[in-house]
Amino acid sequence: MTEAYDPNNIFGKILRGEIPAHKVYEDEMSLAFMDIMPRAEGHVLVIPKDGARGLLDVPTHTLAELIKRVQHVARAVKEALAADGVTLHQFTESAGGQVIFHLHFHILPRWEGVALRPPGAMADDAILAAQAEKIKAAMAPFNA
Repeated sequence: MTEAYDPNNIFGKILRGEIPAHKVYEDEMSLAFMDIMPRAEGHVLVIPKDGARGLLDVPTHTLAELIKRVQHVARAVKEALAADGVTLHQFTESAGGQVIFHLHFHILPRWEGVALRPPGAMADDAILAAQAEKIKAAMAPFNA
């Protein structure tokens, strides 16, 4: 059985403005922001504004709308950072690798021959801010 959603997780706090984040995209249903422990330059997280613990608890209509935003942000990330491709990660529950229990997708820009960094190292805030600005500048208008 899946546990209930806890709105006091770090992403809930970011959504409420209690914790700062370098936002790259926001609309009525989603927020995309820089990961503070990036595994690649330009690593972005996309979350729904409605609380959902993980992939298996989110209403399908929310997931359908969210994945459109994931694709939209991924296009901007790839363009802004001149990446060769992107890797999309989504972890559900502890056994699946989930650490923060608010549904989120990781967008990781990728370059040929460049491995992902190991998890856990904090990024320089100024670098995250600069990357966020590059991604926002590459963001085309969203057309659902």
